[in-house]
Formats: sequence, C-alpha cells, structure tokens
Amino acid sequence: MLALRLTRTAHLAVHLRRLLVALASAGTGFLLLCALGHALSHPDAPGASALRLAWCAAPLAAAVYLAVAVARTDPGTRPRSGLSAIGLGPGRLMAVSATTTALSAALGSVAALLAFLYLRGSLTGRPPSDRVAADALAVGQSLPAPAVLTLLVLAPALASAAVAHTLRPRDPRPTTATAPRGYGRFGAYGWGKARETFGAYGRFGARTAVADAAGSRAVAGPAGSRAAGAMGVPPLERSREWGRVGAGDALQTQASDPRPSPSADGATQTLDAAPPAPAPAPADATPAAHPEPTPRPHNTTALPWGIAVLTAGLTVETYTGNATGAPTPGTAPSAGVLIGWALTALGLALAGPGLTHLCGRLLQAARPGALRLLAGRVLMEESHRIGRPLGVVAAVAAAAYVTATVYDGDGPAFGPLGTLGAVLVAGCTVATLLTAAVEARHARADTTGALLRLGAPPATLRAAAAVRAAALLALFGPLVLVVAVLAALPLDS
Repeated sequence: MLALRLTRTAHLAVHLRRLLVALASAGTGFLLLCALGHALSHPDAPGASALRLAWCAAPLAAAVYLAVAVARTDPGTRPRSGLSAIGLGPGRLMAVSATTTALSAALGSVAALLAFLYLRGSLTGRPPSDRVAADALAVGQSLPAPAVLTLLVLAPALASAAVAHTLRPRDPRPTTATAPRGYGRFGAYGWGKARETFGAYGRFGARTAVADAAGSRAVAGPAGSRAAGAMGVPPLERSREWGRVGAGDALQTQASDPRPSPSADGATQTLDAAPPAPAPAPADATPAAHPEPTPRPHNTTALPWGIAVLTAGLTVETYTGNATGAPTPGTAPSAGVLIGWALTALGLALAGPGLTHLCGRLLQAARPGALRLLAGRVLMEESHRIGRPLGVVAAVAAAAYVTATVYDGDGPAFGPLGTLGAVLVAGCTVATLLTAAVEARHARADTTGALLRLGAPPATLRAAAAVRAAALLALFGPLVLVVAVLAALPLDS
C-alpha cells in the first residue's frame, strides 16, 4: 500500500519515467511472446526459435537498465533523516522501490499480453492477414499458460531484483580512524596501522619500548632519569630502548619516538635542530576527533578491463563474421555475433567512466580558465554516474552503424519485430542516459546554488554544460566510428 501511495502522489516527471519503464517492459514482453509464437509455429526448427529468444536478451537488458536508472532518481524512495523512526529505514525504502518497479513492469507485461492476444485474433476473432505476423503470433494454436506466464514475469522479476541489488543498504567503508585493530604479526589478523620492516620484531627491547611508550612518556633531564629509575627500569635497558644518555643526563629519543618530551621546567627538547616528522599513532591510541576522509578511488581503474573486454568482443565478431559472412536479410544474425556485441557493449560500459574521467582531465590541461576548469571538474565528479550509460549508448550507436552499413540496400534486416527490438534498445539506452544526467544534476544542486550565491552568472553554468557535451562528443564520436568500422569489416567481406 505504501508503494501505491508513493506512486499516486509522485510528480509528473516521475510518472513519465515510470511510464517509460512500463513501455519498455511491454515491448520486451511482446518480443518474448513472439519468440514463443515462432517456436509453436515452427516445431521443426528449434534452433531458429532459440536464436530469436536469445536476441530478446538485448531489449530485456536495456529495459532492466532503464528500470534501475529510474529507481535511482525516484525522490519518493530516497533515504532522508527521520524516516527510520517511523519504520522507513534504508531497507524498507529499498523494498518500496523494488515493489514500485515491479508494479510498473507488471503493468507493461499485462499490456504486452493484451496486444499479443489482440493481434493474433483471440480477442476480436479476426486472424491477421500478414503471413509473417501469423507465423510469429501462432495463430490458430493454443498458448501454453505456464510458458506465457514465465515470459511475462521475466521482465518484472529481473527489474525488481536489479533495483533491490542496486539500492541495497551498504555499510560505510571503515576509515583509518575506525579501522579494526590488527592483532598478530605478518597479517595474522589484519594489518597494523604502522608497518615495520622484517626483523624489527626480534630486535632487542623493541616490544618493551612500545609497551612503555603506551603507558607513559620518558621525561628528559635528571628528574626524568630518576623518575624512570623509580619505575623499575634499569638504566642500560632504558638507554637501549628509549635512546642514549648524553651530556647532562639528557635523554635523547630514537627515530622510533621522535616526538619531543617535556623537560622538568616545562620546556621541550628535540633530538635535532630541525623539527622531526610526526610519528604514527600506536594501535591502541584514541582516534582523532575529525579524521581525514578516505579519498575516492578513481574511475580509471576499470579502464584497462573495459579495453580488454572490448577487444575480446571485437575478436569474437571478427571470427564469427569470417566464418559465417553477412547474414541474409530477414534472418537474425548468429549467436557468435550476439556474444560479440554483448562483450563489446560490456567493454564500452566498463570503459565509459574512465573515459569520462579522462575527458575531464583533458579539459583542465594547458592552463585552463574558469570555464574549462569548472567543466572538467564536473565531468570528473560525474564520471561514475554518466560514464556507463555513455558507454552503452556508444555501443548501440556502433551497432546501428554496422546495421546500416551491412543492410544499406536490402531494406529492413529483421522485419517489424527486429525494428521494434532496435527501437526498444536505442530508446531505453538514450532514456537511461538522460535519467543519469538528471540524477547528476540533482546531485550537484547544492554546488550550483552555492556558485549562484557567490555571484557566478547563469550563462557561465550553461556554457560549462555546453563545453562538457562538446568534449564528450569529441571523445566518444571517434570511438564509436572506430568500433563500428572494426565490427563491420568482417561482415562486409
């Protein structure tokens, strides 16, 4: 009931995004039902029917990706302070978001079933006149209810599971101040906060010095030596553990404890004239009141993996194209082409954040001004949000270029169902990119407001957005052309 109330009271833009999820689910469910109808109409060709069903994975993945992007930008299920007191914690909000996604996708599946029954004549009693449509709709044959139910539940179930996995509550990563203590040596129970070289454990007096340092600090001067002697530590042991005794009975600390010690008259003495570097805190020291934040890892770490997967996908497409050649019009490409394009899209999606981050760095090169500096910083900050949708859109654009190149003079390649699948994939990926852009805009709303309060003109912010768009187009445009040409080369031959 809470999911229904949040759905009813949402804004118009939220309803439009949920309607896009329902339309994507409806198109995907209709393609799945058409694959079932082709299998019922051609029982002697199970391979062709299985290939059609496999090609439905592309629009299904695009619809699920869109559902996740829409759920991330839903303001009704965003965690806010005070909601946990009334039982709406992060886990409950995640469940509400998954339920809302399932309802939207289920509405689309019901619409797909009604459209399928209407086109095959089950609701009107008039069979379709097109023979190709009759083969795909299994006209005159009874539909197996378990198979229909399984195919229609597939999109809502996968979308809901993906949303629940993406929005699941996560524990914050422990920082340096809150990291668990390390017990044992050489990683027996984690690592300590201060690394030691090999053999430091076996040095004479090393452990005793650390234990004494944790309890109390050595005091310089005659008073300090007398106090240390009163504690029961022999002078020779004290000189080896804490340092050496110099002129005037002044105790000089070693590099292992470079911090100055208070003298008897309140003054501080150091080992050398230069100020020593601060020593790392012991393992059982009290953490600082304001620990330094943990730096965010760069998105460029996944860039080599993305390039490797992209190369593997192009290799599979080249091998498949050289072995089978270009597919004839009216037939679906082979399974090798599907696997190759899946790897290519995955590689571009993995490399997208790193490429976006690199684009932001290039914008700030060569003595940038305020405009390029602002645009580059925003790209670096938003690379983890818009990088992957950009990579997927680049893969879809490359696939469209290959399709137009291979079938430039033969008309439609896959008929109306293939055209519907292509429109679904392209529309879902573009909608996902726009939704990610909206999410990034909401995330930097506070920064934009601060810039406006500081006196930044709105024209400068719009110019920075135009510079970001131009930089991304200049980087991803040639990349799409290179990938498309390499993928179309074996099919043309």
